[in-house]
Amino acid sequence: MAYDKAMIEAIGLNKAFRGLQALADVSFRAPDAQVTALVGPNGAGKTTTLRILYTVLRPDAGTARVDGFCTVAQRLEVQRRIGVLADARGLYPRLTAREHVRYFGRLHGLGGRELERRIDRLFERLQMGDIADRRAQGFSKGQTVKVALARALVHEPRTVLFDEPTNGLDIAASRAVRELVREMRDAGRCILFCSHIMQEVEALADRIVVLAHGRTAACGTPAELRRATGRQQLEEVFLDAVAAGA
Repeated sequence: MAYDKAMIEAIGLNKAFRGLQALADVSFRAPDAQVTALVGPNGAGKTTTLRILYTVLRPDAGTARVDGFCTVAQRLEVQRRIGVLADARGLYPRLTAREHVRYFGRLHGLGGRELERRIDRLFERLQMGDIADRRAQGFSKGQTVKVALARALVHEPRTVLFDEPTNGLDIAASRAVRELVREMRDAGRCILFCSHIMQEVEALADRIVVLAHGRTAACGTPAELRRATGRQQLEEVFLDAVAAGA
């Protein structure tokens, strides 16, 4: 498995929680200018892998790097380079949507008209005009996801990690997110996302990494995985890869 460039590298990642092995030798690369989908059944280790990559967890063994920087030894350097939509969206109930995104922008050194321009552009793209100046308390699941997406992208990171980015969004908002992901890819950014929606994976992914039982069961382009399994539907490719990794 060789690439000219790799913005994200996972090398032999292992992680256990109270004796339960969540990851066992997970390895893959996600190059820049591509969208990489991380898929697998519940409990396969997808969220644990993402948490290691965005520096919330430390692996028990193995190495994770973003843009060549180790997520443990060079944690702050990694944090400066990434935008993260975590599985826990975590909004402050008394802040408005705009205040949330502005706060995260300032954490990344932004301010003034440039920050406000970025916020306005994201709110337009994600159709957030109706909630821009509302407090987060009482937001629906979809509204919460939109705010979390906007704050993850306000500093225009080169590397983006999304955990279920369209979960809770309506059809129009989901389409807007997919269009935004394609634009980021075409601009040369690295996007790694988890999803249970195979239609979304098929629509977006240049590469797919299948996890099963905490291990890398398969990885490659959709065409490569189809050839390897002899299957044409990605759902069947996924099921075959998981069964082979059992």
